[in-house]
Amino acid sequence: MTEAAGDGRSMARNFATVGGATLLSRVLGFVRDIALAAVLGTGPVADAFFAAFRLPNLFRRLFAEGAFNSAFVPLFSRALARGGPVEAKYFSARIISWLFWFLVVLTLVAEIFMAQVVAVFVPGFVDDPAKFELTVLLTRICFPYLAAMSLMAAIGGILNGLRRFLAVAMAPVLLNVVLVGLLGVLVVTVEQGGAQTGIILSWGVLAGGVAQLVLVMWAARRAGFLPRIGWPAFGPDVRRFWALAVPAILAGGVTQINIFIGTVIASGADSAISYLYFADRLYQLPLGMIGIAIGVVLLPELSAHLKADRPPEARKAQDQALLFALIFTLPAAIALMVAATPIITVLFQRGAFDATATASTASALVAFSAGLPAFVAIKVFQPGFFAREDTATPTWFAALSVAINISLSLALFPTLSFVGIAIATSIAAWVNAAMLLTTLIRRRQYWIDSDQLLRYAWIGVAAMAMAVALIIPADWFMDQLAGGMGTLVGFATLAGLVTGGGIIYFLALHITGALPLGVLTRFVRRLH
Repeated sequence: MTEAAGDGRSMARNFATVGGATLLSRVLGFVRDIALAAVLGTGPVADAFFAAFRLPNLFRRLFAEGAFNSAFVPLFSRALARGGPVEAKYFSARIISWLFWFLVVLTLVAEIFMAQVVAVFVPGFVDDPAKFELTVLLTRICFPYLAAMSLMAAIGGILNGLRRFLAVAMAPVLLNVVLVGLLGVLVVTVEQGGAQTGIILSWGVLAGGVAQLVLVMWAARRAGFLPRIGWPAFGPDVRRFWALAVPAILAGGVTQINIFIGTVIASGADSAISYLYFADRLYQLPLGMIGIAIGVVLLPELSAHLKADRPPEARKAQDQALLFALIFTLPAAIALMVAATPIITVLFQRGAFDATATASTASALVAFSAGLPAFVAIKVFQPGFFAREDTATPTWFAALSVAINISLSLALFPTLSFVGIAIATSIAAWVNAAMLLTTLIRRRQYWIDSDQLLRYAWIGVAAMAMAVALIIPADWFMDQLAGGMGTLVGFATLAGLVTGGGIIYFLALHITGALPLGVLTRFVRRLH
């Protein structure tokens, strides 16, 4: 077996490890959101809880989904290659000590001035004193979750640098386990939609964050790399890290920054934050399975190849990541657009979540789904810059993307409300992905040849064939749901619709030659 073949098999297996763990987390997250929809609905308490959860969750996604690692992993890999475990441990301890004390100060300041923070984050709540005060209380409870998750991500960066992905990928499962357990109790013991429900769930968020931190600390200790926290000290390595980290966090978290901006604007319309939350949760499933898996695995892979002066292997790794992304992202995006209403009806429409909420959430989901391939493409292209320790270029692109998002959101919100925010977010993502790709091509650090373009075109044809095949069954499904189809039958029918669409898609890939079934079979075998 050649080294390249071994690397490809290892990379595919790592994609499967991270993607599979993320899938488990997202499935539990759906169970959580189904219960949240039934218990909270889309009223003022739901808006307050989702706003309170989104503020620290914004930072969870910034750190835990790769932005912190974008600066940390290449420098950690360099320290490991240059000085072995001793130098790598020393470097990681210095960086994480800085992060620890920064988080302590940030948390204390935020808790003291939380009312002012919330007023900036959701200015539309200020005119409703009861809603605003509840949001401040819930955010105070949730906010230390930010510190737990940031430290979890930093220690996870050590594990990712060592190519130990499982514990980091499994950590988010714990949050959903805690919240699903709490929701199960709340369904039968607490009045639905009440403020007490939001308070209990906020404490559950904090408990889930602490559980995740404990898990990765245990994994790092087993690996012999648990950092010791000391007083922060400057040095060339620390200065280099922060010089890379600040722009990397901005660039790597542009999707989340755009969602944050959308939340600020959406706070001016009743229930808009709740509609965007539930739509976001649905398209985050494929984004989590595919985009996060690529972002976490590809950066250490590229860093290792480039540090060893293996440019062809680095390009091959990026080729594999892009093909993997397109094969699974295009059909997911199209399926979510075609079947948005039946999916939301089956998953969420019960209890306090009514038909109006379903229609509104479906509209936002369609708009978000149109940007899903771009969201994932960003995860493929950004590591090409980060692995070369260039965080400035993606940051400039991220800034332009944010400016486009703000401008379009403000322009579209008066006429399209929250749907305009989702449209703006998707357009900004496409612009960002296009800038990243064209710059890599212009620098001759990556390129797409004619054979690849033809394969990608056939993947698009196969996805469209699946969409055409799903239109009539999706309409029939909605008629059955309107006629009072039972919940279990609805879930079974939805599963059948998804399975049937998948079969049609992969058959179309085989027929067009974009991905013959034999190649797909060999790919699956490489995951084991």
